Amino acid sequence: MFKTCTKVASGILRISPRVGSARLASANLPLSGLRSFTTSNTCFSDKLFVHRDTDKNNPDLPFEFTPENLKEAKETIAKYPEQYKKGAVIPLLHIGQRQLGFTSISVMNEVAKLLEMPPMRVYEVATFYTMFNRDPVGKYFLQVCTTTPCQLCGSTKIVDTIQDHLGIKVGETTKDNLFTLVEVECAGACVNAPVLAVNDDYYEDLTPESTKDILNQLKAGKVPIPGPMSGRKAAEPKTGLTSLKGAPSGPGFKVRADL
Repeated sequence: MFKTCTKVASGILRISPRVGSARLASANLPLSGLRSFTTSNTCFSDKLFVHRDTDKNNPDLPFEFTPENLKEAKETIAKYPEQYKKGAVIPLLHIGQRQLGFTSISVMNEVAKLLEMPPMRVYEVATFYTMFNRDPVGKYFLQVCTTTPCQLCGSTKIVDTIQDHLGIKVGETTKDNLFTLVEVECAGACVNAPVLAVNDDYYEDLTPESTKDILNQLKAGKVPIPGPMSGRKAAEPKTGLTSLKGAPSGPGFKVRADL
């Protein structure tokens, strides 16, 4: 069962159920004057919502937080009032993903146990936020921003460079489970575009050459210094500072003397 948006001649939008072929429920309204609100095909996917047991991700696989991570989890829970400790579900899922490498169903169940909340409530959170990888990913999770600012600065070349250099496509993992490549929407570092996130680190001002250098260092077991690859510091202008060059003015600067 899925739904099709239609529009009546009067301009009122209504949703009609459609089963199999293009059969509209008339609801006592004449079919003349009805038109499809959109002509695009409906895409169906259970990727983001429905769990399917696999050899690497099923409830029978045990998961427990390490002593260090359990301590961090309890410190996080302590920041919330007892009756609202379920608010710690996102940071605890993040701790679990950081430990295991992805957010498995066993991680979700362990978080539900710690927070004394129904597992379904944890599943709802984990399936809503795309930051939680519910399938195994490589040791280095490569996220290339391809939103407009990054695209205008050459993110397409960065994606092509990574695909050619690693021999994988977007959404795939290398055979040695070292790299997984995905595209993301807005990494929040537009002024330093194009941007590549490797796990929790950002690499910015990328070129095809600097991207290959980052990948080669990671292959060699080295972690490159995060930040702009152009040599500039943080998000400062590439041509140097244009303002705030001197000491800041003191209190009362340009304020009337009688105020």
